[in-house]
Amino acid sequence: MPSDTNPAGDIFGGWLMAQMDLAAGNAAARRARGRCATVAVDGMAFHSPVHVGDEVSVYADLMSVGRTSMTFKVEAWRRSRDGDEQIKVTEAVFIFVAIDSGSRPRPIPPS
Repeated sequence: MPSDTNPAGDIFGGWLMAQMDLAAGNAAARRARGRCATVAVDGMAFHSPVHVGDEVSVYADLMSVGRTSMTFKVEAWRRSRDGDEQIKVTEAVFIFVAIDSGSRPRPIPPS
């Protein structure tokens, strides 16, 4: 939406990062079978702008699972509404911790 853009018509990086966090957070909650919290984002790189009207796809791949934490490689790709070419625009590593009802770390169940 226009409210998510800068004066040049590009989408704010913070909006894109939020979409990446949502995608990885959904994957983390499924793997941990419950609530998770983002604890770190590493290596955020913006390769290309996203313009108003572009379709954005976000992919989260599980890289590793520890006792209470999980690491995901997350990528965002864009496609203009009048084309077929997909371009990777952003990538980062997101780290989540599984948490209990008291917001304390909890063990991740076996897969």
